[in-house]
Amino acid sequence: MAGAILGVAACGGRTAGPAAPPPQAAAITALREATRPYHDVAAAVRSGYAAEVPACIVHEHHGAMGYHHINRSYITRDLAVERPQFLLYERLPGGDYRLNGVEFFIPYRLWPRDSTRPMFLGQQLKREDTFQYWYLHVWAWRENPEGMFADFNPVVRCPAAASKVYRPNPPAGF
Repeated sequence: MAGAILGVAACGGRTAGPAAPPPQAAAITALREATRPYHDVAAAVRSGYAAEVPACIVHEHHGAMGYHHINRSYITRDLAVERPQFLLYERLPGGDYRLNGVEFFIPYRLWPRDSTRPMFLGQQLKREDTFQYWYLHVWAWRENPEGMFADFNPVVRCPAAASKVYRPNPPAGF
């Protein structure tokens, strides 16, 4: 399936995942099809995603993002649902991984911070000044009470020993 490509005027568990808003439904379906094999973390590693991720990203009050497995070959200015840069996993008590969602990002070196905010899947990407990139989370595989595109998911958990507290810079909403 052809993916949604980034542009200023972009189109707006192993279950089917949470319901997507109607304008994004086709793109979310394509995203799920593209990432379905990655429920098996070994398949993600074979496709170029990082094998080992030591830190599980949490927020003090808003839940967690999980483990961010990156595929550096997908870092580009042009985002596509078939090529998310990060896969967001949760490590379950038995040691298995659960794919919960993805994160798309564009480094400021490819899309300057002081330019028009990029859009993808009908959403404006958010700024992350600490790491110098634009980003968007998509909780395609795990229901998120905060919304499909929220930064954190209150139902996702990280093991205490691997938890790394993260505070967006600027704070969420900017």
